[in-house]
Amino acid sequence: MLTDAYRLSNGVNIPVVGFGTWQTPDGDVAYNSVLEALKCGYRHVDTATAYGNEESVGRAINDFMKLSGVKREEIFVTTKLANPDHGYEKTKAAIERSLKALNLSYVDLYLVHWPNPVMYRNAWKAFNAESWKAMEEAYKEGKLRALGISNFFPRHYEALMESAEVVPMVNQIKLCPGEEQEALVSYCNEHNMVVEAYSPLGTGAMFNSPLMQSLSEKYGKSISQLCIRWSLQKGFLPLPKSVTPSRIEENSKVFDFVIKEEDMKAMSAIDIGELGIKGQRDPDITTF
Repeated sequence: MLTDAYRLSNGVNIPVVGFGTWQTPDGDVAYNSVLEALKCGYRHVDTATAYGNEESVGRAINDFMKLSGVKREEIFVTTKLANPDHGYEKTKAAIERSLKALNLSYVDLYLVHWPNPVMYRNAWKAFNAESWKAMEEAYKEGKLRALGISNFFPRHYEALMESAEVVPMVNQIKLCPGEEQEALVSYCNEHNMVVEAYSPLGTGAMFNSPLMQSLSEKYGKSISQLCIRWSLQKGFLPLPKSVTPSRIEENSKVFDFVIKEEDMKAMSAIDIGELGIKGQRDPDITTF
């Protein structure tokens, strides 16, 4: 069920599937898609300051609670620190802006979106440490229920841990069939981080895979459902995104079947390069 949860290292429960909002335009599109997802049973919504849609996402969440009677503690909300906001004071201000935009008194998970933005690349370790300190203070104040990272490789995590008092509970990385990142996932598991999978459908490219088309016929499930199910069976937390009501509902129905082991292996072996999918970017050589 969509309300099934993983338990983070601090004891907070996080629903096993989240509704992603990357590349979802602010305004009616973001509002309506999030509202539809919540009506379909999603209880985990993922946004970010960089997405530019926090206000619409928050409005949908608040309106849904008023309409449904669902309580705030039943909805898990994630947002992320934008690249220009690294550093202690900027991070403190960014957290407050996100809370105001979302119109929430707290968020359930706050992530550092990128470990070393190009504008801070000469001193990324120090800026991460400062940002994390500000996040830890907000965590202790109850404004953030859990802390995590995104797109971090082991070297970035280890640098952060030189000064961190609260350990990251999540690492959100790019994962889809053919992009398994076994070494990074293993590292996250060893350090008690839940692994969230962004772009679990390969940003749509999986629809062009002959294997996925064949498996869709075999299981009587959509390619999207198969990709989400693959993530779940790998122990990941997928964040599928859609703005189409029928697909939002379809993507929620992934708990009534199991992909066979041989098909899981075949999906893991997909050549994403042939589908035009770029793998996880190395933050140290990316101008982002």
